[in-house]
Amino acid sequence: MTDGMFHGDTALITGAASGIGRGIARALAAEGAGLVLSDVNQEALDDIAGELRDSGAEVAAIQGDLSGADGHGTLFAAAKQAADPISILVHSASPRRHESENAAAVTEAQWDAMVNTNLRSGFFLARAAADHMRRAKCAGRMLLITSQHRFAPRNLPHYSASKAGQVMIIRELARLYGPHGIRVNGIAPGAIPGGGFSANVEQLNARIAMRRTGTPEDIAGMALALLSERFSAYVTGEVVAVDGGLALHNWIDPPHLDE
Repeated sequence: MTDGMFHGDTALITGAASGIGRGIARALAAEGAGLVLSDVNQEALDDIAGELRDSGAEVAAIQGDLSGADGHGTLFAAAKQAADPISILVHSASPRRHESENAAAVTEAQWDAMVNTNLRSGFFLARAAADHMRRAKCAGRMLLITSQHRFAPRNLPHYSASKAGQVMIIRELARLYGPHGIRVNGIAPGAIPGGGFSANVEQLNARIAMRRTGTPEDIAGMALALLSERFSAYVTGEVVAVDGGLALHNWIDPPHLDE
């Protein structure tokens, strides 16, 4: 693979086997980054790892489940064995969500899996990565994929609460590790088909200023910009909305409760 903007970097990407994580993995590989890819779905993970190796990228693939108590520790230990140093972390993993998991019905197990993956594992994985980057004295960059529902209710309280919490993780880590040359930012995607929401796309498009839902490639482009030392070397602690103007509308109605 020819040199690119991220030649010499190695990126650990969670949730890399599908959707936004996969889109970011492809974009970073195209710009010369080495990759350590992780996902809970082994088959899908092997597919994207093989695709990117065929394109010329250096890729390690680690199956990992971040919904438990220490999946983050196991994953990062394996990632360091696969590649050292790791200069980029992208946390895109999130359990698939179902519309039935609203505030009246979400179970404790569903809550724990969502919050553990998005918030608990997100924080401890990012902190471990930051300490690793600091010791390696590299220009570390971290990116958390949050959501427009960090502010707006989603009818999925475990999802919205964890995405809101990610914003403060970004800010706390950016403040602590900025003096060590490590930048921490986030992206808040809008409606990306396949991301776990159920909606009439035609009706939804009418509520989006740009009149279309988004794609993983839309998110990947902003990810490259925020992770780049060429374009965003002075940006940290920020969450950038990539939603085509969806946040200008309240597009999800509340659930109906039985009498």
